[in-house]
Amino acid sequence: MTRPLIDTQTARRLFLDHHLLLGPRSGQGKGADLQGVIDHLGFVQVDSVNTLARAHDLILWSRRQQYRAPNLPRLLKTRGAFEHWTHDASVITMSSFPAWRHKFAREKAHMDAKWDAWRRPGFRDQLDTVLRQIADTGPASSMDVGEGEVRKSGGWWDWHPSKTALEYLWRAGELSVCHRRGFRKYYDLTERVIPPEYLNARMTEDEVIDWACRTALDRLGFATSGELAAFYALITPQQAKDWCTRAKADGTLLEVDIEAHDGTRRASFIWPEKLNSAPPEPNARVRLLSPFDPALRDRKRAQRLWGFHYRIEIFVPALKRTYGYYVFPVLQGDRIIGRIDAKRDGAATTVTAFWPEAGVRMGKARLTALKAELARVATFVGSTDVHYAPGWLRDPK
Repeated sequence: MTRPLIDTQTARRLFLDHHLLLGPRSGQGKGADLQGVIDHLGFVQVDSVNTLARAHDLILWSRRQQYRAPNLPRLLKTRGAFEHWTHDASVITMSSFPAWRHKFAREKAHMDAKWDAWRRPGFRDQLDTVLRQIADTGPASSMDVGEGEVRKSGGWWDWHPSKTALEYLWRAGELSVCHRRGFRKYYDLTERVIPPEYLNARMTEDEVIDWACRTALDRLGFATSGELAAFYALITPQQAKDWCTRAKADGTLLEVDIEAHDGTRRASFIWPEKLNSAPPEPNARVRLLSPFDPALRDRKRAQRLWGFHYRIEIFVPALKRTYGYYVFPVLQGDRIIGRIDAKRDGAATTVTAFWPEAGVRMGKARLTALKAELARVATFVGSTDVHYAPGWLRDPK
């Protein structure tokens, strides 16, 4: 039987619509409205890179133009979301917490098997001490534990023992992030952070598998079984594959072909009622996206849909080496039109370079739309002006 075909343009629009990137950016970007955005996306990746704006702030601003960086910490105080790992560190909608108990158990088993060999010795001796300190005196950061311990400047593998204990207890679910100061995490007992209705809820493994697959497909629009498994990184690819097989057999899921930008096709799953539902028409407004945007974090999928790569390769003659670095993708309508290198530079936002994608013509209207978006970005990050470096508009890569 021939599978239904979803053409490239429709697939792009369906995918972007599910990621809140096709329609207007109206909404207050705070309180209940911001909670709705996070609930819709499922999670937002948290990252410390801050050349222009932190990843999570840019992700939320690209969907709500009125969003400002203080709005997320205020929301976290209401306990509408919690911090933990998906594919990376993320702010996760609070209703997902019961499913994360299974991740805590797996993380603990992994740490128990690996960390004694990977970490500096002595962290296990500090587990009870750190837990008792937080229970008795309240939230603590890595700077507040391990008084007198040698603190080295190495990476994550070279944490001092009490910092390692703190991280262990967080990943195992005994502690939770209660707030941040700057970008520094503060931890408290999980029962003092997570609301009781989520703290006390329990799910079986089968319930977690079903929940993870269903809610991932709700957020992606269409997906392979592997993409469903990777969305939260809560279940295995085989568990997702088995779920898809059962759901397809009982008619819950429909298998379709998704046309890639180069005309090739890839079998994916979709809710049957979504097959003939036309996504809205996009407007011509330009959006600057985070390199960690949930719509683009799966690079292989982004390449299939847009022929788009995150990286710009730069050859440094003095070092005789080529380096890859991440730049900001630029979306217009349902099309990635280019990548931009921009940063906050004192009171100004400086645009070093913009590389149009192949086949994209930067005519007057498109250039005006791009500059209008950069002016909005500058306002968002607190700049008073936008500076353009000489030769910033480059030839397509």
